[in-house]
Amino acid sequence: MKATDRSGVISFTQARAKIPGPDGKRSAPMLHRGTLDIKLNSLLPPNANATHAQDELYVVVAGRGVFVHGGARDWVEPGDMLFVAAGVEHRFEEFEELTVWRIYYGVDGGEIPA
Repeated sequence: MKATDRSGVISFTQARAKIPGPDGKRSAPMLHRGTLDIKLNSLLPPNANATHAQDELYVVVAGRGVFVHGGARDWVEPGDMLFVAAGVEHRFEEFEELTVWRIYYGVDGGEIPA
C-alpha cells in the first residue's frame, strides 16, 4: 500500500516474502501514513530492551514467547495483540522465531488516556 491510498489490504504473504531483505533486515515496512507506521517483523533471539517515542501495538502472527513489559511477563501466541505505551521498556524472551505486525501511531510521548 502507498501512503496516498484511501483503503487497501496489507498482505501477510507479500510482507513475509520480503524477510529477510537483501541487507539481511528481518522487517518489512508496509505502510507509513501520517503518524501511522506498520512493519512486519520476524524476530530472532536475543531481543534487546526497547522503548519508543510513540504508542505501539504488536499482533503476533507466528511463534510463541514471553512478552516482558512494564514489570510484567506474559506468554503470547498467534492472534494476541499487545499494547505498549510510549516510553515503556519492553522485549520478547523465550522464543525461537516470532513474527509480529508492529504498529506505531500517535504523537511522540503517546496518546493521552481518556
